[in-house]
Formats: sequence, C-alpha cells, structure tokens
Amino acid sequence: MNGIMIQGTSSGSGKTFIVAGLCRLLTNMGFQVCPFKSQNMSNNAYVTHDGLEISTAQAVQAGAANLRPEVFMNPILLKPRHDKSSEIILNGKVFSPSTKNYRNFTQNEGINAVRKALNYISQNFQAVIIEGAGSPAEINLNSFEIVNMRISREADVPVILIADVDRGGSLAAVTGTLELLGNDRKRVKGIIFNMFRGDIELFKDAVKWTEDYTGVKVLGVVPFMNGVNIADEDSLNITEHHSSLSKKILIGIMRFPGISNFSDFDALKIENDTEFIYIDENITLKKFNSLDAVILPGTKNTFSALKWLRDYGFDALLRSFRGFIFGICGGFQILGSEIADDYYHENHDFTRLDGLNLLPLKTNFNSENKITRQVSGFIYGTDKKISGYEIHFGRSECYYNHEFLPMFLINDEPEGICGHEMRVSGTYLHGAFNNDNFRNLWLNNIRKNKNYGEHETHTVINNPYDEISGILSKSLDVDFIVDLIFHRAGTTPQPV
Repeated sequence: MNGIMIQGTSSGSGKTFIVAGLCRLLTNMGFQVCPFKSQNMSNNAYVTHDGLEISTAQAVQAGAANLRPEVFMNPILLKPRHDKSSEIILNGKVFSPSTKNYRNFTQNEGINAVRKALNYISQNFQAVIIEGAGSPAEINLNSFEIVNMRISREADVPVILIADVDRGGSLAAVTGTLELLGNDRKRVKGIIFNMFRGDIELFKDAVKWTEDYTGVKVLGVVPFMNGVNIADEDSLNITEHHSSLSKKILIGIMRFPGISNFSDFDALKIENDTEFIYIDENITLKKFNSLDAVILPGTKNTFSALKWLRDYGFDALLRSFRGFIFGICGGFQILGSEIADDYYHENHDFTRLDGLNLLPLKTNFNSENKITRQVSGFIYGTDKKISGYEIHFGRSECYYNHEFLPMFLINDEPEGICGHEMRVSGTYLHGAFNNDNFRNLWLNNIRKNKNYGEHETHTVINNPYDEISGILSKSLDVDFIVDLIFHRAGTTPQPV
C-alpha cells in the first residue's frame, strides 16, 4: 500500500496528534489520505453516522482528512471494563464482553477484519496513514499483536518512530526501541522527536548523535504546542483547564476508574470564565466544597464507579453539595435511585446497587442490545436544537414530575432529567456541551447563582488541524515523508 505507519516509543508519545496533523497536511496538499488504526484500546468512543462504534481518536483524524468517520478506519476497539477484561467492539459492534480468549481472536476474526479494512482503503484512497499502539518493542506481545509491526508488514508500509521529549528519556527510548525490533528494525525509515520545549539549538547535538548511532534519519523536532488540543484516546493525556479571570466558574469532573468520553468537556475550554479540574481521591474537602459544579462523566463500568464514589466518601459529599451536579451516561445512571444487573452483564460482583438518589430514575443492564446512535432534537420546552450521540447498555426509566422535567426531546421522546434551575441534571447525550444552546444555558444558570453577569458564547469549536499541519510543515522533512508514502508507486501520484 501507499502509506506510512506512525509508531511510538510509548503510550502518550503523540502518535494520534501526529497522524491527525499529517492527515490535514497531506489533504491540504491535495492527496486523498485515510487514517487507520487496526486496534485501539480506549473508552473514548464515537458513534458513526450508521450507528457503529470507533475510537474518538480515529474520528478526529477523519475530520483532519476532511472525511466522514467510518468503521473501516478502526475495525477493532477494546473498551476496558476491569483491570483484566475488556469489551471487544469488532467492525463497530459488540463482539464479546471479554478478552478472555483474545489471543485466539487476534489470529482469526481480528486479523481478518484488519485485512478487509486495509483492502478497502487501498482501493478507495491514494494513501493510508496508520497509527500504532503503545510501543512496538513489547516483545511479550509480538507473537499475536495486530496493531504495530504486524500491521506494517500486512500493509507493507515504512514506519516513522515518535518519541516524547517532554517526558524525558527520549534518546534512550528511541535507541532501546530500535534494538528490540529485530528484523523489523529495517522498516523504521524515520524518527520524529515530539513535544520539545526550549531552544531547538540545544537539541541539535542529540539529533546528530541519534542519526550517527542508529543510522536512521531524524525527520524533525516538533515543538510542544501549548493550547493546541485534539480529542485523545489515552487517559494519560487528560488535561485540566484554567482561567485567569477573577470571576470564574470552577467545575470538578469525577475521574472515575474507567472514565470514558472525556472529550465531552473539551467544549468548556472555549469559555474564558470556566476552569475545570479532575477529582480523585486526593482532593481536599476545602477544594471540593469550593467547586461551583461537579460533573459525573461516562464510565465503562458504572458499578465500579459508584463503588469508588462510596469508598472515598464522595457519595456523602455529593448529597450535601450546594453547587450544580450534572451526569453524562454512566454518571447519569449513578445519580438515580438504583442500578440493576441481574445477569451480570456489566460486572460480576453485584446484581444491584443503590444510586445516589439525586434524580428520580432507575437503570437496568439486562438488555443484550447496546444503544449506539447519533441523535438530534431540542432542549425540552424550547425550539433550541441539540445534537450528539449515545453509547450505552443500560436502560433508564425516568419518573418525571413537577420538580424534575425532561432535559431534551429526542425523536419526539423525552430524554434525560433536569431539576429546578438545572441544580441536578443528567443525560445520555455525549457531546451535549458542544451545542452552544445547551452549554450557554447550563453555564448561565451557574453564573446567575454566583451573581455573575450572564452571557452567551456562540462559536464553532475551532478545529486545530490547520494549525497543527502548519507547525508540522515547518518542523518536519515533508518531502521525505511524501516520498516514503508513495515510493512503491515509482513516482508520487498527482494530488486529486
């Protein structure tokens, strides 16, 4: 195939970021390129137009390539539930709730799905930009992995190795990784040092040493890009958001075990008076009580998240909390009175747990059918539009009354629950904050409570793809990369 594969010396090295930037760079040059990651392990999921699940990271990369996200861009998604098991999503649908026989899966259904996806891409695009996972130097996985060098061999594409300078040890990481690759070392045709801070002149000796020692060309040093963010697959890269204003809204986001779809909160970063932090067991009581709002995000295991809340006393803190509480998906379920799982669909420790009883709803996990769909509608009782997507097994029965009304109207059906002035509310709708109408409504209720002036922000969340591609074009040897991508064609094809 025409293409390249971006592999990293570790998780969090910036592979997703670099692939997205290269997709936009090549797209702006006029080439038809497609992002691809054979297997992703992430609880950050996106629902495609046809109701299939893929990693949010590949959806972002599709956007960078001006493409609609499709399941062939990420045929396998592993969604961790516990330390030792994951839900397998194959071609966008639930294949198995567990990775118990995963080695057998990779060598049969898994690799067949990968080959089919790569074949489709090769027939419909000029080139593929493939992202690896973690590190290709995990020698204990080499016999059955289908996400790093195995895929480079399947697609027969050269590899560019990415190292994170910011975290330190990048020279050792590069040289150590190359040493462990065995025969696959010859596939590595370039090295990129990523997330560099400081004076680039001070790194030139490191670049020369790397090329002399490894014999592999360093294609560039990419600077650390402050304030340039894309939705990431890796919870290692969760970032907080701070405001320099004196009058600001302080929001805490519960960092559940198995937190999912944390990109739901990226839209809050466009507000200059919002600040959010992630809440874990180390937060002080004083800090918690200073919050204006707490968000309970999605989680891959609602039961584990609820138990975590209780283990660290957050259930009592939330019940007595004087600010605003908002739940999304699993966080929404936790706010209800009860969660039942009589057939151990999501967990193997409990059949039912009492929720926080802050919203009048009950949730049952007994359905075998997972809801994955894009939706649109209105904020309840208004003509203000709303859109997003749902991903959940549990079904919630909501008990509306004069105090608790539906949050939204989706396909003429009530969805979510909204208490008085939105003090406690929740929804299954991922991406709710991406809607200006809803984000403004929720934040203005908090501003009003703090006696701040209400205001509205009407803006499309700026995608950073052109900025990233511009920085890559200045930092990397783009001509060399293009030659790597198209070298098997004899000559580089003309852009479309």
